[in-house]
Amino acid sequence: MINLMSKFDWSDLDGRLLRLLVAVVETGSVTGAAQRLGVTQSAVSHLLDKLRAITADPLFVKSGRGIVATARAELLAVQARELIDQLERFARAGEFVPARWQTTFTIAANDFQRDVLLPPLVARLHAQAPGVALRIIPSDVPSLELLRDEHCQLVISPRPPDGSDILQKRLFETRYRVFYDPTVRSAPRDLADYLAARHITVVYEPRRALDLDQWLTARGVRRRFAVMVPGFAGLPAFVHGSDMLATAPGLLQLHALRGLASAEPPLPCPPMSMYMVWHARHQHDAAHRWMREQLEAVVEPVLATTPHSHAHSPKP
Repeated sequence: MINLMSKFDWSDLDGRLLRLLVAVVETGSVTGAAQRLGVTQSAVSHLLDKLRAITADPLFVKSGRGIVATARAELLAVQARELIDQLERFARAGEFVPARWQTTFTIAANDFQRDVLLPPLVARLHAQAPGVALRIIPSDVPSLELLRDEHCQLVISPRPPDGSDILQKRLFETRYRVFYDPTVRSAPRDLADYLAARHITVVYEPRRALDLDQWLTARGVRRRFAVMVPGFAGLPAFVHGSDMLATAPGLLQLHALRGLASAEPPLPCPPMSMYMVWHARHQHDAAHRWMREQLEAVVEPVLATTPHSHAHSPKP
């Protein structure tokens, strides 16, 4: 290491090494990093040796059959993401041209937001910015660190995290519907029939109920939950072929709950608002602004194809 340090210093750092560090940290393997970057494993190993010499740290150590990042590597990866972002902005100092943009853009979303909004977004990217790869990670309970530590560039959520450096914009508002299997039962006749039924709902880990469920419980509405699943994608397997009811966003008629019947809830329910959320560091970045515009652009066509959703996008 001493000999290597004599040959390398901080001025040997470049965007390629920074991207390499982030790729190995995020994939947890040399093989995964090589696949993501489109290079050979030997090239990754060679560049890792160079990076170790520059940082005077092993960066990754063996753990079982794989490798894990050292504490220093985790910290450096956070800084590397920021530097990569700055380098991209430096390269785009002139007019931003989507067709020339080469990047991996990360969005945090749950299965509902992912399936409804992101396929049409990918179609727009393919047509206008084919050099952009979209990486989707689970949003879970969105935290400030998701954006502050650059784990992603955008979050889609009905619950934006609250922070002075976090910005948000409402994408749309949708109404809840009661979904059921019409081959097994009919729509609930009234509130009594609705409350007497068995229900299935979503409870995110760690034990975070849907806003609607919390809202109804706070008003004394007690339903009998027979099943609780960690995401909307888990609902249809349990509703099909059963007499259970699922009270869920109407937009799910497009994807997860397609093929089921639905009806208006027999009691007042608040609408669900959906937001896109980003860090203030990206507010004036031309590329990020363009990506936000593309996400907004897919909302209206999606809402227009959804029967009975009572969904609408915000007025400009």
